[in-house]
Amino acid sequence: MVLAIAAFVLADQAVAFAQDTSLDSLPQTVLADTMAGDLLPEEMVGEDDLAALETMALEEQSLHQQLKTKFVEGSPFYMSLVAITLVLGLALCIERIIYLTLAEIKAHKLLTDIDKRLENDDVEGAKNLCRDTRGPVASVCYQGLMHVGDDMEAIERAIVSYGSVQAAKLERGCSWIRLFIAVAPSLGFLGTVIGMVMAFDHIQEAGDISPTIVAEGMKMALITTIFGIIVAVVLQVFYNFILSKIEHLTLQMEDSAITLMDIIAKWKTKGGQKA
Repeated sequence: MVLAIAAFVLADQAVAFAQDTSLDSLPQTVLADTMAGDLLPEEMVGEDDLAALETMALEEQSLHQQLKTKFVEGSPFYMSLVAITLVLGLALCIERIIYLTLAEIKAHKLLTDIDKRLENDDVEGAKNLCRDTRGPVASVCYQGLMHVGDDMEAIERAIVSYGSVQAAKLERGCSWIRLFIAVAPSLGFLGTVIGMVMAFDHIQEAGDISPTIVAEGMKMALITTIFGIIVAVVLQVFYNFILSKIEHLTLQMEDSAITLMDIIAKWKTKGGQKA
């Protein structure tokens, strides 16, 4: 028991001696300023440590907060124009994707059903089938069946003409998407030019080229450019996806038109009744 108490006393004295030694090793001015609370945070912690703490605090911010901060730093006016371009472009892209997705059908099944009805001389049934089926393929087939009593050249002209109309409907609104793809980076570059002009104005007012003076205008210039390019890239990806669906539907219409011509020619060869 006595040994334990002695060991505790010796340990306490060793800790006190170490604290006194660490305080004595500090310069008296630093020690006095620390006790008085006059040192700045970067002087007490160190500039490197303070920068690390600021970096950690920035990383802890959510993505929404970071985007909002950059949005304000990049001039709300020009960034609002870029944001409006993104919203309108995405709205048109979503509308086209929904329309083209609903326009897709199983063309092979439709043509098989048309062939079965024509074999039974049920032309009206084939027309009703096409009328009740959505999509451009069914519309083209319906136009061909509407002229089934004419010669094959007249049927082909009707199918080709109406196919061009349906292809134009598929591409409706794509010109606006292309416009927004071109406008978005242009607005970003406009913000870049305005930011550079602001930077030179600040330099002229201050009469000195200081990084602090130039930083504000340069930051706005770069942020608007970055967001403009991001918007253009996003819209371009959606636009290419839309083009792929349009190409698929166009090829489907052409293939269905050729197949329908073969079906009608076979029906006429077998002496089918005229509509």
